[in-house]
Amino acid sequence: MSASSHVKYRAFAPIVLTDRQWPNRVIDRAPIWMSTDLRDGNQALFEPMNVDKKMRMFQMLCDIGFKEIEVGFPSASQTEFDFVRSLIEEDRIPEGVSIEVLTQAREPLIRRTFESIKGAKQAIVHFYAATDDAFRETVFNMDRAEVVKMTVAAVELIKSLAAEMPETRVTLEFSPEHFSSTDLDFAREVCDAVTATWGATPERKVILNLPATVEVASPNVYADQIEWMHRHVARRDSVIISLHPHNDRGTAVAAAELGLMAGADRVEGCLFGNGERTGNVDLVTLALNMHTQGVEPGLDFGDINAVARTYEYCTQLPIHPRQPYVGDLVFTAFSGSHQDAIKKGFAAHKAEERWAVPYLPIDPADVGRTYDSVIRVNSQSGKGGIAYLMETEHGVVMPRRMQVEFSGVVQQHTDTHGGEVTADDIWGLFAQTYIEPVAPVRYREHHLYENGDAQGIRLTVDIDGQTHILTGEGNGPIQAAVHAFASASIVVEVRSYEERSMKGGSVDGGAQACAIIEVAVNGKEHFGVGIDGHIVTASLKALVSSLNRAGAVPMRNAA
Repeated sequence: MSASSHVKYRAFAPIVLTDRQWPNRVIDRAPIWMSTDLRDGNQALFEPMNVDKKMRMFQMLCDIGFKEIEVGFPSASQTEFDFVRSLIEEDRIPEGVSIEVLTQAREPLIRRTFESIKGAKQAIVHFYAATDDAFRETVFNMDRAEVVKMTVAAVELIKSLAAEMPETRVTLEFSPEHFSSTDLDFAREVCDAVTATWGATPERKVILNLPATVEVASPNVYADQIEWMHRHVARRDSVIISLHPHNDRGTAVAAAELGLMAGADRVEGCLFGNGERTGNVDLVTLALNMHTQGVEPGLDFGDINAVARTYEYCTQLPIHPRQPYVGDLVFTAFSGSHQDAIKKGFAAHKAEERWAVPYLPIDPADVGRTYDSVIRVNSQSGKGGIAYLMETEHGVVMPRRMQVEFSGVVQQHTDTHGGEVTADDIWGLFAQTYIEPVAPVRYREHHLYENGDAQGIRLTVDIDGQTHILTGEGNGPIQAAVHAFASASIVVEVRSYEERSMKGGSVDGGAQACAIIEVAVNGKEHFGVGIDGHIVTASLKALVSSLNRAGAVPMRNAA
């Protein structure tokens, strides 16, 4: 970067507010939401939406719960005009929803705009005028007085046309364009002229939309500007202060949140941050940020995937996999330490308690996402993630020492093959390692019998391809089987044993039983796994698996 940047670019200092209040406030209620997806968002697309896509987007915005939707710039083109007319003439606007239309402060365009909304029950007419000195002088070659005069004339015309349309409740909205780089005294002067000319009252409020048309300073500066206007604008009880932050510095969400703390009542933006240049503020992120703080946002993102797919279809823009709350990977952990913490968090979480699962700021279920992809495995993953997938996808709960052992098997696979491994890939490795290891001993069948207080077993196995019948007794089937193998000089010590249903419910009810046995041979431990519809059979298969993995082969070496 050039060393002359300090000269080339203007630095914005915080507004002089010695008693600023916003740093001590919190957001405790949702703002009025206004979606500009069909106007600001649409004009920023490579290929603007056709009528069918705009209709589909409009319906989705209504379903989400938006009560104010900017539907276009009807004086800009016949296509925009016709879309507004179709919404009204086809009775597409739900009760309680206000459409909003944008116009410049020019008489022919204002008149055309009113033609477009004829017959609507309620509409917001939104006009704007440049107030930033550089923009005003360079683009329009107007001084401040001329801007005020033009703005007042526009309000007078809008007021007159609204009076000629008593069947439509018209709300006035004014944006001092480039507000965030406008001298505040002048921004207030223009806004006060608008509300005075309109005759704003608490029953007939004016929306003063204060946009960061281009984001030029840090969010705290924008918050100071909003609080200054909140405290100094005339007729505050007759004004709705609205925010329209763009994202040029990547801080639009923060600017909007601080702006609400500074006294704003309303936010304009787009789903997933669509809009000119780097986009408008992301209304999905804003709303769900509130949700995570216990504030009901008033917008329904309970099926975030459906919203995302409709958005992508209508805009032909992809959603980044790391986009907050909706990206395909935002609820996914690859890191081993993250996976371990998430797994433990899920195990400890109780439905009636506050959400406190590590690395997951929101319950994926709140936005209609499942837990299926919360943990995924690649070369960065650890035992926690692997154990989680084995448990959630296949019902196998591994002892901790076994988790460590098996994670090494998966790690070796990912190091060799690269990329991500699926839950099915992991199951294949698990089966190959524990259930069907290449080894000389194969279980065939067994018969149990009682001998006084002892449990007896007659065990049929194949060893090196030859069938053998082994017998033994013990205090249960497993100990009896251990003694049976000892008769063939296959000597092991059982260190641990676990069994459970893989699919919930009782084994006798039809679920598969999974038995895990850890044996010691020459002081070294080895795990084995058996799966069967009968728990004793599963246990015996697990014992055979552990013998094979321990290398305790034997009949051919027996005396």
